[in-house]
Amino acid sequence: MTVQEAIEAAERILPGEAAPDDEEDPRWQAIIAIGEFLDSQPESVWKFIECWGVHPNDDLRMAIATVLLEHLLDRHFETFFPRVRQLVRENRLFADTFSSCWKFGQSKSFANALQFDALKREASQRAG
Repeated sequence: MTVQEAIEAAERILPGEAAPDDEEDPRWQAIIAIGEFLDSQPESVWKFIECWGVHPNDDLRMAIATVLLEHLLDRHFETFFPRVRQLVRENRLFADTFSSCWKFGQSKSFANALQFDALKREASQRAG
């Protein structure tokens, strides 16, 4: 499967509805499949994050935050953090998406962590 095929498969079922708590959610599984391309196709993954990270559905945004966005920053902080910051400042729903992210990998280095934490505070206020 290519990244484009994974994205097309996900977009066929998104936004969809959250599965009951006791069932596997096909939307999350489709987003996990896109996550397989975080290292090899980060630009394509970012475009998907930009699109779906602003959706009104809270559960969908949580999947974007925890499956894709925090791991994109984990691996490609310097490239994507400025874009994340800009979108947080432009879109209240994306601010909420970023607010759900945790620091991993490159996001945990001292200088990056300072930026991440400052933006997270800003995003939390913006998402309000």
